[in-house]
Amino acid sequence: MSYDTYGHTPSHKAFDLLDVYGIAYDEERAARKKVRLAIIGVGGVAQSKYFPAIARLRMIWEPIEIVAFVEPREADARKVQSVYGGKWYADYRQMLVEEKPDGLLVLSPDHLHAEHTIAGLEAGCHVLVEKPISRSLVDARLMCEAADAAKRTLMTVATMRYSPPYRRAKQFIERGPVSNPAMYVGKFNLGYDYVDLFESGTIHLFDLTRYFMGDVATVNAVGVNRYEKNRRRYPIDNAIATFEFVSGAVGTIYTSASALSFKPWMRVEIYGDKVWLAVDDQSELILYDSEEGPAQSWKPIVPNTLLFDEEFGGFMGIVENFAQVIRGQETPVVTGWDGYRAYELKTATQLSLARKEKVTLPLDDLAAADAEVLAWLQANGWPGE
Repeated sequence: MSYDTYGHTPSHKAFDLLDVYGIAYDEERAARKKVRLAIIGVGGVAQSKYFPAIARLRMIWEPIEIVAFVEPREADARKVQSVYGGKWYADYRQMLVEEKPDGLLVLSPDHLHAEHTIAGLEAGCHVLVEKPISRSLVDARLMCEAADAAKRTLMTVATMRYSPPYRRAKQFIERGPVSNPAMYVGKFNLGYDYVDLFESGTIHLFDLTRYFMGDVATVNAVGVNRYEKNRRRYPIDNAIATFEFVSGAVGTIYTSASALSFKPWMRVEIYGDKVWLAVDDQSELILYDSEEGPAQSWKPIVPNTLLFDEEFGGFMGIVENFAQVIRGQETPVVTGWDGYRAYELKTATQLSLARKEKVTLPLDDLAAADAEVLAWLQANGWPGE
């Protein structure tokens, strides 16, 4: 797959082949082996992102079948079944035994990710699990180790890696001109007063930090609960984290849950030698590589027929990559261990806030780290789920 067309219609279809909707017969896609998928959890993210993404992939001739889904709430289950089909199960164990899917999408609540993922792996499935990978480092490592033991692929959701501007930015780092970057800046506005600032949206930024810059060696974070308006009493509404990378580079992220932002907004800046780039959300990549010349600006070509978040938000891309991994035709763009490291970076940031000091990675005592973060949350007023 190219950096600019992963999971969505290439421009040559619309213009050279006169296929503006991208749904004409695609011989290469149609010839791929059919992949049978099952889904655990059909709540908001499943209904708004994954089911539409899979439906769109099928419309452009990707041979994917939703054979079954698991959902305890009958109303949601009946609605999804009426629109997308698939057999409804209330018990995931029964589904795994009876359906034997090739791949499993774990879209259940975060605290159930480990249970559902490990069960799927032990049943012989490849697994794609929503972010964050779990609610604890101990569980996250167990999930990754279970995948290694079962010789199955575990992927974690990091959809920004599949979004065209971020993919092209990665290409500029790998192939130049922004090779060997020295500094990274990330910004994220969440704008919701009922979520955990770090686990909900900023986990995307933690993943992109490693995607672009490599592993983090140290974290030093400061934060405030300036407005004390979080309805679930999470203790931080604005934070800054400074990183030292294993490569020797440095970086900072700024993240806010109090800013005006109906849709979460993100910006990434990466600085090299006489060159730097910026990515504004998923809409524009700007490259500055000349003191005299103008900046180069690149935006994805988005025909008015293709204004779907499931495409340019990366959801089609990650499902397609998952299917190709199951077929043995591609390697994962994001792995379970990537999800583990992103969650480890999140945990280290919270530990730095709790201790008011720099934290070194990798973290050694995972259970102690989980317990310390939980104690810090509770000491600052978080009552738990």
